[in-house]
Amino acid sequence: QWQLVESGGGLVQPGGSLRLSCAASGLTLDHYAIGWFRQAPGKEREGVSCISSSTDGRTFYADSVKGRFTISRDNEKNTVYLQMNSLRPEDRAVYYCLAGPPQTTAQSMCDFTFSPIGPWGQGTQVTVSS
Repeated sequence: QWQLVESGGGLVQPGGSLRLSCAASGLTLDHYAIGWFRQAPGKEREGVSCISSSTDGRTFYADSVKGRFTISRDNEKNTVYLQMNSLRPEDRAVYYCLAGPPQTTAQSMCDFTFSPIGPWGQGTQVTVSS
């Protein structure tokens, strides 16, 4: 039985940085498209940043995070990261990662036009506040 586990969230001041990790056990992440999603209180879940499988490696970013967030893979650690810089109060949310089939494009992941592999995890809370 495999699972994805998110970590790295916390409380940070506006302008600060965090790096989120999406680690897998029982699943080789570089074979799959991976997306980072977030859900703020009272809002729908949205795609933040997504990456296609290592065969392609293309990335997609929501307009709200372009230039501030970077998604990357460490295949040796079987982990996908989300580096978040210049954080804003509106970035406050629970962040989740999810895997998609190998042929899924990065944009399809973030647009929710894919069939996820596995359930949503617990997520990791990010709070941006002074």
